[in-house]
Amino acid sequence: MTDTRYIGRFAPSPTGPLHRGSLIAALASWLDARAAGGEWRLRIDDVDRGRARVSAARDIRAALEALGLEWDGPVQVQDARRDHYQAALERLQTSGDAYPCACTRREVAAGGEAGPAGIIYPGTCRDGLPAGREARSWRFRVPDGLLGFEDRRLGPQSLVPAAVIGDFVIRRGDGLHAYHLAMVVDDAALGVTDVVRGADLLPATPPQMLLRSALSLPQPRHLHVPVATDPQGRKLSKTNAAPPVDTRRAGAAVADALAFLGHPPPADLADAPPAMLLEWAIGHWQSGAIARDGLASGLQHPQYRVHKI
Repeated sequence: MTDTRYIGRFAPSPTGPLHRGSLIAALASWLDARAAGGEWRLRIDDVDRGRARVSAARDIRAALEALGLEWDGPVQVQDARRDHYQAALERLQTSGDAYPCACTRREVAAGGEAGPAGIIYPGTCRDGLPAGREARSWRFRVPDGLLGFEDRRLGPQSLVPAAVIGDFVIRRGDGLHAYHLAMVVDDAALGVTDVVRGADLLPATPPQMLLRSALSLPQPRHLHVPVATDPQGRKLSKTNAAPPVDTRRAGAAVADALAFLGHPPPADLADAPPAMLLEWAIGHWQSGAIARDGLASGLQHPQYRVHKI
């Protein structure tokens, strides 16, 4: 990238309230942007209409404000940007990087193997739809070869996407554009230079990089931070009914997230409000202080290897 500006973002899905795990990811992204003198943008990832809730989007915004995590500019909302995703899909169709697929989820599960990002598509429709079948979805045609990238915390990463991920869906059978396509189009529109998010999303980086390349979009830097878990070792998530952040104790919530990220506040800030904690954290932020554990379990897949690149 030739642009030296820093633009980060936080992109929660509005399926429930902000919980501790989401706060940790948001705070890491916010601090990385503020410490670099950059912008921090907010996007509501409601591309999945069936799961998104207007009340959850409202609650997330209110929680971020209560915690002192203010954003720059207007909030980007995916539901209003579907024409942009369709335009990107049509570009990929025209270039031959996208093809129609007739397979159901059950058929893919029966014919594919498990990979770090889900079932690896067996390529049934890659060379054309089977006789008598109609398209249900559209897939991205993953190219052959090794893909490498540098994560600012985890170091050099590389894999062969065609073998490990396979051709992935970019428009779903229900007509909605898929997460990967929407995300790269939206990040480009915001001018995002740095993606800071949980390590559970590390396997999402290769398909998103491939889409950016095919659409001639700039590649951001990446920083994947450890993922908070519950007592059973499960990632904190809305699916696992993670409790919402208690904004009545906003300072304590921010201090807890800072400690998780390797930046425990000094004793004299033990009972400080969020604004004071965040001011201290901006001046002391070092991404290298974040622990190197917390890798996503998908990275343990035998075909996913870390190499020097």
